[in-house]
Amino acid sequence: MSKDIFVFIEQRDNHLEKVGIELLGKARELADDLGQKVVGMLIGGSVKSEAEILFRHGADKVIVVEDPRLKEFLSEDYADVVYGIIEKYEPEIVLFGATSIGRDLAPNLAARVHTGLTADCTKLEIDPETKLLMMTRPAFGGNLMATIVCENFRPQMATVRPGVMSSIDVEGVEGEIIEDKFEFSNPEPKVRLREVLKVENKKKDITEANVLVSGGRGLGGPEGFDRLEGLAKELDAEISSSRAAVDAGWIEKSQQVGQTGKTVRPELYLALGISGAIQHVAGMEDSDLIIAVNKDEGAPIFDIADLGVVGDMNAIIPKLEELIKKERELNEQL
Repeated sequence: MSKDIFVFIEQRDNHLEKVGIELLGKARELADDLGQKVVGMLIGGSVKSEAEILFRHGADKVIVVEDPRLKEFLSEDYADVVYGIIEKYEPEIVLFGATSIGRDLAPNLAARVHTGLTADCTKLEIDPETKLLMMTRPAFGGNLMATIVCENFRPQMATVRPGVMSSIDVEGVEGEIIEDKFEFSNPEPKVRLREVLKVENKKKDITEANVLVSGGRGLGGPEGFDRLEGLAKELDAEISSSRAAVDAGWIEKSQQVGQTGKTVRPELYLALGISGAIQHVAGMEDSDLIIAVNKDEGAPIFDIADLGVVGDMNAIIPKLEELIKKERELNEQL
């Protein structure tokens, strides 16, 4: 009989990725509703030392599988191991991050175990009557939300993008570490990783920023983002954008917020020249404080903004930058 909620804990270079920690928090909530346990799946070349961290974030147990072949992610080898875990332990629910790794691994496994998979979920809940997992995701270009259930097959599987769920932190919790081994389907891997090329990114990941200065089509062009640099510096912020600016080639895809970009939860989200389409709002509506500037007083962004300013950004941004600079200098004098 299927039981417990399993979470694939993504790691790179033995460093735990944030999305796995976030999923443990949601899994803890779901498991409490079901009266079941949360189990982390930690796979890699030498990762056992990271297992204890997972107990502080919601896991009751951690299954650790170590093998030199698992040092770097290879789809076939990782799928063999996770498939082995699913077959042996028969989980009720399995959750993955909707990352490049999760989007490769999850559908592979869904096909192997003959079950459904709901991708890019924004909400996960347990139906109080049926006890099924209700998996909600945007549909039809984000114009409506679809809730999907997997009634007849197990495990119920879903992927969730980084930043969508909130992590939890529980002190003084101990759990069980289970070290396991599984056979690979091929004695020698069909695909070999010859070299890993790492590119240093000097920009901070926008999902980890406390303050975001975000620009949209209203900036008028790539030079508009240049004007945001000074304001971002004064606020110690990162620059992000809407999809329209990315599609126009004004800014990199890695800085896109929204349904097809990243989900963010900063303390302050400053939306400049962003109309507020539902696809963009889906990625930033949980920000602590949202301030919007737009010359169109009917822009949908004002419906969710805590503070809205109707006006020309070219006039407002320099004044805002100057005001923040003066306020900081005054505080330093005090």
